[in-house]
Amino acid sequence: MITSRAGLTAVRRVAKPSTFFTATALTTPMQVRSAATQSLTPADGQSILAKQRLQRPVSPHLEIYDKNQTFFGSSIWQRFTGMFFTGSLYVYSIGYLVAPLAGWHLESASIAAAFATLPVVVKGGFKVVLAWPFVFHGINGVKHLVHDSTAKGFRKATIKQNEYLIWGSSAVVALGLAFLL
Repeated sequence: MITSRAGLTAVRRVAKPSTFFTATALTTPMQVRSAATQSLTPADGQSILAKQRLQRPVSPHLEIYDKNQTFFGSSIWQRFTGMFFTGSLYVYSIGYLVAPLAGWHLESASIAAAFATLPVVVKGGFKVVLAWPFVFHGINGVKHLVHDSTAKGFRKATIKQNEYLIWGSSAVVALGLAFLL
């Protein structure tokens, strides 16, 4: 019987409300926010979403960038040359797959024979157009690897100097590849 009395006393103490808690709860200013909802048809919901989308900012246009910033040039051209390679690969691959159905001759012998009939200047120009993106992408990729591994060369003067070096060397090497090979 004494154990049941001890348990009952413990339960009563736990169940007794705290005077500190109730006083604090009554004096603390509480905010009450009621949620207002309304039923919408799917068409009404879509029209509300369309109005909200019109208020969102549009992604920035290229005109907001400062053209005088030196890092803008070689970095964006790295991406352009990569896209050039990817696009060329896709166009040639799809053309090679469609060629038998369309009656085109994209075999190596046909392309070499057609290229041999072109004048030397046109051949050289065509090779420059193909060689320059490759050379620029390679040289600029090495620059990016050096920047990533050494964390040096990030002063504006150094960036500008490296950019001139990359543009000049890629032009010279591309011309050499086009007209000497």
